[in-house]
Amino acid sequence: MAVLVRSRGEPGALVSRIREEVRAVDQDLPVFDVRTMPEQLALARWPFRVFGSLFAIFAVIALVLAAVGLYAVTAYSVTQRTQEIGIRMALGAQSVQVSWAILRRGLVQLAIGVAIGLAGAYGVGKLLQGLLVQTKPADPATLVTITALLVGVSIVACLLPARGATRLDPVAALRAE
Repeated sequence: MAVLVRSRGEPGALVSRIREEVRAVDQDLPVFDVRTMPEQLALARWPFRVFGSLFAIFAVIALVLAAVGLYAVTAYSVTQRTQEIGIRMALGAQSVQVSWAILRRGLVQLAIGVAIGLAGAYGVGKLLQGLLVQTKPADPATLVTITALLVGVSIVACLLPARGATRLDPVAALRAE
């Protein structure tokens, strides 16, 4: 049995008074596990906080893996296209044009991944709708924030190899093989 008591004073001071009142009714009835309402609510919310923290950790790990993967693919693509970039630079291409050519490939990959990811997130959200707390499966604020974060991380992951490509010496790039 649980008893809830509302008081205007300090809750700890009421515990001994409640024990006395319970003993007056029944001497053998133990009073244990006395908690304040904030403590009880914190205990009830504990699983949600733990799983929420785990999901946040997994999301950060997934973001880092996505950034590293996109960086690696872009860097590999830049090394494969070293001679092409050298020719473009030798023919007068500006570094902005070379950066945009490299970034464009990354943005195409990003667009495909975001489209698949948003569809997957919506589907999984519908499946887990009973577990979602204070949010909907297609919460626009969440989806827009995550998409913006992924776009930002992807642009940085693509611009780092592009920056290195724009610093190539065209003669050295043409001789490289």
